[in-house]
Amino acid sequence: KNKPQKQVLKHTFNAFIVGGIIGMIGEFFLNFYQKIFSFSEKEATPIMLITLILIAAILTGLGIYDRLGNFAGAGSFIPITGFSNAMTSSALEARSEGLVTGIGANIFKLGGAVITFGIVASFIVGGLRYVITYFW
Repeated sequence: KNKPQKQVLKHTFNAFIVGGIIGMIGEFFLNFYQKIFSFSEKEATPIMLITLILIAAILTGLGIYDRLGNFAGAGSFIPITGFSNAMTSSALEARSEGLVTGIGANIFKLGGAVITFGIVASFIVGGLRYVITYFW
């Protein structure tokens, strides 16, 4: 009764719009690299991802991405830009501890969990696909 009402529809809409805008920006850079530099889609995709990661890291350093995250919720941290934000935030928090023991250790602490989850999830999905493909 005393709790604030959850505004699920509003938060869902905000996440959808911001996530869509991030996707549109990614498509813009993908087309930009294909048209201007004549890269194939296979060559332009990693460069587009690097560009999005760089933009998110810069916006995190300026404090803008955190405000975007408060507004958009999952719409801002589900894309790859959210991972960039998490890594950059971790580095910014630990910078007073030094380059190696502060920034390096905290980035790998966070990155290690994500990489481990990705490897385990890939193993499980690959195993399921193998079983379904060859035994079903």
